[in-house]
Amino acid sequence: MQARQPSASFLTRSSLPVSLSAMLFSVLVSSQALAADNSHDAIAERLKPVGELCLKGESCAGDMAGAGQQPSAAAETDSASAASAIDGEKVYGGICMACHTTGAAGAPRLGEAGDWEARLAKGNETLYTHAIEGFNAMPAKGGNPALSDEEVKAAVDYLLDSVR
Repeated sequence: MQARQPSASFLTRSSLPVSLSAMLFSVLVSSQALAADNSHDAIAERLKPVGELCLKGESCAGDMAGAGQQPSAAAETDSASAASAIDGEKVYGGICMACHTTGAAGAPRLGEAGDWEARLAKGNETLYTHAIEGFNAMPAKGGNPALSDEEVKAAVDYLLDSVR
C-alpha cells in the first residue's frame, strides 16, 4: 500500500494562517522597537545594576565610612531622623509577624510580656544585634537581607513597645 501525498492546495491553505500570524508578529515587534528610546542614556539607564552586593567588612561605593571617610554631623543627623521616620509596625507586618505572631520556632510573641521578660533583661542593644545578625532559630534580619539595620531596629522597638 502506497502512502498518500498531501495535495499542494492543502499545504497552501494550512500555511496561510501561519504566514499571517508571522506577519502580524513582525509588525507588532517593529512598532515596539520604533517606540523604544534607544539613545545612549536610555540604554545605559536600562542596563545599570539595580543594587550592589557588599560583604561585611568590605568597602562599598555608597559606604563613606568604609572608604576611609568619616560621615559628617549633618549626615548623622539625617540618618537619625530617617531612622525615626521608619514605621516599625509596617516592617513588623512585612516579615516579622510570620513568627512573632504565632511564636514559631520559639519566637517571642507580640504583646506577650512573659515571652520577652528574659530577653528584655539583656538590653536593647543585644536584642538589636540578635535581630540584625541572627540568633538561634532567627535568621539575620528575619530572613530579609534587604532590610536596613534601622528598619530592623524599628521593628524590634515596635515589638518591645507592645510589652512595656
